[in-house]
Amino acid sequence: MTLASKITISRILLVPVFATLAIYYGISVEEGHPEEWLRWSALAVFIIASASDGLDGWIARRFNQRSHFGAVIDPIADKALLLTGIITLSAVDWGADGWSIPLWFAALVIVRDIIILGGLAIIHFVNHEMHHAPHWTGKVCTFAQMFTLGWVMLKVVPFSPMYPCIFAAVFTVWSGYIYLRAGIRQLQESPKSHPGSHP
Repeated sequence: MTLASKITISRILLVPVFATLAIYYGISVEEGHPEEWLRWSALAVFIIASASDGLDGWIARRFNQRSHFGAVIDPIADKALLLTGIITLSAVDWGADGWSIPLWFAALVIVRDIIILGGLAIIHFVNHEMHHAPHWTGKVCTFAQMFTLGWVMLKVVPFSPMYPCIFAAVFTVWSGYIYLRAGIRQLQESPKSHPGSHP
């Protein structure tokens, strides 16, 4: 196993550590005596895990450590960290007056990802290959979701997390639509969708 892949696996292992710290901080908030060291520890773990995404990619390119395993496990690690953050911070309050991610936003993100993963599975089953080109809306969506997590965890801006969630929700839906439309186009262009065609 390459060093890049080991770093990616370490990122996956940090996910439950972050979730545990985040949940216990939420419990301390609910009990009326917030343990700020838990919040800062959760934030530090999340930052380290996020930074490792760039590190393993750089190592893979710099030292020619690209592998099929790394190509598969890296997006899984990224999605695990992001989804865990969104789900955890929607399950517990990190401050007074519902300082957390709304449940509707967490549900929206989960449904979008399920649809995209289901679509990729169908395309792979039908075509035995996938042409998955990243779209700029997907990158903005990821940034907006990360920004929302930072808004909740840092608690620097005194305005409700609802505002960044609305912004992130727009790109969550938009990017999901773009990828869904691209998937449908691939299925329509597949030779198996035209029974009368011959190779």
